[in-house]
Amino acid sequence: MRIVGALLVLALLGSAGLGRTPGDEQSTVAAVADGDTIELTSGARVRLVQIDTPELGGGECYSRAAARELRRLLPVGSPVRLEADPRLDRVDRYGRLLRYVRQRGINVNLELVRRGAATVWFYGGVRGRYASELLAAASRARRERRGLWGACRFTWNPYGPATTDAEVRSQPGACDGSYPGVCVPSPPPDLDCADIAASGFRVAGGDPHRFDGDRDGRGCE
Repeated sequence: MRIVGALLVLALLGSAGLGRTPGDEQSTVAAVADGDTIELTSGARVRLVQIDTPELGGGECYSRAAARELRRLLPVGSPVRLEADPRLDRVDRYGRLLRYVRQRGINVNLELVRRGAATVWFYGGVRGRYASELLAAASRARRERRGLWGACRFTWNPYGPATTDAEVRSQPGACDGSYPGVCVPSPPPDLDCADIAASGFRVAGGDPHRFDGDRDGRGCE
């Protein structure tokens, strides 16, 4: 009788979602569509809310690198917890779920911003529950030229005007010496030609990103 009672209590606690935030959902990653969108085994698509990454289909600077970063964080088959934000819409106009995605306790939305793989984007100016943390992470990533902040000639800035190439160059240590004609940060991450805006530039030294595949002294021809 005691065992039956204990099982009943556990069942009630489980149905109440003990230890979970209201609106949480459990699912599994089926694919990463781009730097801020994933597909689930259920068939649903999830747009990581309050962040933005360069468009993969348009060949924008750092778009492929951002998608690779998300794949590292969320490999296919990863169990994830989807967290809705009561301050924000639950679904966008394309039918995608708008969620924070957690994997092994990590807020992936926030982690992408920390790594410089995403910027902060408050749709309609509405700030969600992690707005302060996201803004602080973006500020530090931009200051340290992480990810897209160091790789892209023009980058959207959540605090004001776009970052220009001249502003990037003014940061000490922002540009790798192997590419004297352009400003490309040293790895990590490892960048491809599609991740940067420049092409046909001079390559000298070690070429850590391997932009000069034919070793003719010119990168991303």
